Amino acid sequence: MVHKTWNITGRLTSGVAILLAGAALLSAGPAGADPRVGRGYNADGGSWSGYVTAGREFSAVSARWTEPAVTCNATTDAFAPWVGLGGFGTTMVEQAGVETNCAAGVPVYRAWYELAPAAPVYYDDPVGAGDSISAEVTRAGTRYTLTVTDHTRQWSRTVTRSYDGSNTSAEFILESPTGTFPDFGTVTFTRASVDGRPLSTYTSLALDARNAGGGYDDHTGALAGGTFSVRYRHGATAG
Repeated sequence: MVHKTWNITGRLTSGVAILLAGAALLSAGPAGADPRVGRGYNADGGSWSGYVTAGREFSAVSARWTEPAVTCNATTDAFAPWVGLGGFGTTMVEQAGVETNCAAGVPVYRAWYELAPAAPVYYDDPVGAGDSISAEVTRAGTRYTLTVTDHTRQWSRTVTRSYDGSNTSAEFILESPTGTFPDFGTVTFTRASVDGRPLSTYTSLALDARNAGGGYDDHTGALAGGTFSVRYRHGATAG
């Protein structure tokens, strides 16, 4: 089974201008619907949906979610909820989460971590729809610790690596490396925190993933404390 590398290169094809201008957007106040992509939609995130905060150095990011029951629309479908540091306008990102890949025609779930631009590392531990997952990335200087825990199946994997990476942004993301999302229904992030504080205490940019047809595959909802949801809206047209 062929898997795309989960690095930033290529994931921002359609959203790079907005993401690279993110510091200006963030300094302007909490992100709402971006008028450039249509009423009721957030900033064009390329293959990303979710929230990003930036503008300073961060040391810790964590969140929890329930893995959704996925319907594959095509064998090219793939997506992953993840949390990470870095990756905002840079090729370096430290991230951990769970991938769902439809290459076999049915959804296959795998936990993973990545220190991009290096390739992702996958775990063999079982993951499935309905599992309660948490992920965390922490930094002490150039030492990064990445943890994925399946609370339903009662396993946890932690790795610590030395890495001279980026840490000037923190992300809570649903991403498709192939640019085509399976139908995941709704994924709700809870307990989303940055440096021990709820995500809502930071000025953050909301993103919606864009598809090749010019519409939007996902929609990121409002943030309340450390909770927000991303809803699948395949082919929804902005405007």
